[in-house]
Amino acid sequence: MMSRLLPNEYVPSVFDISLDDLKARGIKAIITDLDNTLVEWDRPEATEELVDWFAKIKESGFQIVIVSNNQEKRVSKFAEPHGIPFIYSAKKPMVRSFLQAAKKMDRKTEECVVVGDQLFTDVLGGNRAGFYTVLVAPVVESDGFFTKFNRRLERVALAWMKRKGMIEWER
Repeated sequence: MMSRLLPNEYVPSVFDISLDDLKARGIKAIITDLDNTLVEWDRPEATEELVDWFAKIKESGFQIVIVSNNQEKRVSKFAEPHGIPFIYSAKKPMVRSFLQAAKKMDRKTEECVVVGDQLFTDVLGGNRAGFYTVLVAPVVESDGFFTKFNRRLERVALAWMKRKGMIEWER
């Protein structure tokens, strides 16, 4: 079970993801979480740096879809100004929304990467669906009400994986 919580890669933020490395792996599409992955969970719009990152992704030939457990109003208000397709109320870690995102981009599982800040939603769901997964540090330390519980469990899981030598990075 713990191996399903293990991301293929860890980077401090989405800006540290190597698009060249993803291309070398045959990745053509990015399935990303929204809250605390791209922006703070309570920020309604993208930062200037993130808008530049979206442009870089598109210029590099990648497709992108946001998959969020949040409500339609929150996700659409963020994604639509940038022309980014999205899936809301995703029920992660259920695999359906991840597979739906790949289908929306007309991509195979092996052509997509799942990027997110949570082990028990993004990484677990992406791994269960067979995607390459990248864990990023949360944008901010504060979280929404329901995420706080997951973070406590994450700390326990990460400490256990570190003790077992499964991970070498700090979060």
